[in-house]
Amino acid sequence: MLGQRILTAVVLVLLLLGTLAAASPWPFALLTLVLIAAAGWEWGRLNQAGTALAWAMGAAVGLAGAAALLAGWKQDAPEALWWVVALLWVVAGGLALKSGPALWPRLPKAARWVVGLVTLWAAWLALAHARAVGINFLLSVLALVWMADVAAYFGGRALGRRKLAPSISPGKSWEGVWSGMVGVLALAALWIAIDERFAVDAPSLFTRLWQHLGGVGMVLALLVLSGLSVVGDLVESLVKRAAGAKDSSRLLPGHGGVLDRVDALLPVLPAAMALLSLTR
Repeated sequence: MLGQRILTAVVLVLLLLGTLAAASPWPFALLTLVLIAAAGWEWGRLNQAGTALAWAMGAAVGLAGAAALLAGWKQDAPEALWWVVALLWVVAGGLALKSGPALWPRLPKAARWVVGLVTLWAAWLALAHARAVGINFLLSVLALVWMADVAAYFGGRALGRRKLAPSISPGKSWEGVWSGMVGVLALAALWIAIDERFAVDAPSLFTRLWQHLGGVGMVLALLVLSGLSVVGDLVESLVKRAAGAKDSSRLLPGHGGVLDRVDALLPVLPAAMALLSLTR
């Protein structure tokens, strides 16, 4: 199992690095579009869509992404879109977590399908747009989510006492959340120093927030993004628990499904693009 997990991770990393190294942003956009289309299929399966409909939902995400590429939204998406999606995550995500796994299956299936597919599409579009802004910028957004997760894991194990959402994810604690936020702030300080010392293709998210919002504004923005990463993780856990599933699928041997790997990124990517609009 461990060997399978490592092999899958190595293959994914090589594919992603290869597309990132390409002179054009198109290979990265297309590879990630395939992955997010697979996540659309997983979302359908987790939310009581039949086999054919789940495949159609995955195809719909892929086609919507292709349409956005053809429309030039990879580099010039409407800024209002990011704010609407970020607000959707705050409101709908908060309501879903407050309701818990028991209520989720009782919600209209069509509403669950549409909301899920729209958020997947918007997250992918934000990812493609972040790549167009610059590799350094994109990596800083991804690293923010990874740091929040890693620091929360170790902080929760060492300090965790108060459960965050026991009916959804019993292992998560409030102490883990605070640890994740501290880790993100430390990462931001380090990344800003690196941006100042070395030549980069584009300023990182951290540097942009520091330069345009100031220290207090940057800290508040990063705390919000860290909190949203937790919301994304918990919402996917809620949906899986409601469906009685351990993983979103078995597409990635040793890792589960695509949704299992990108859940925390789904709200953070569009929210990061919304914040980027404040730094232009």
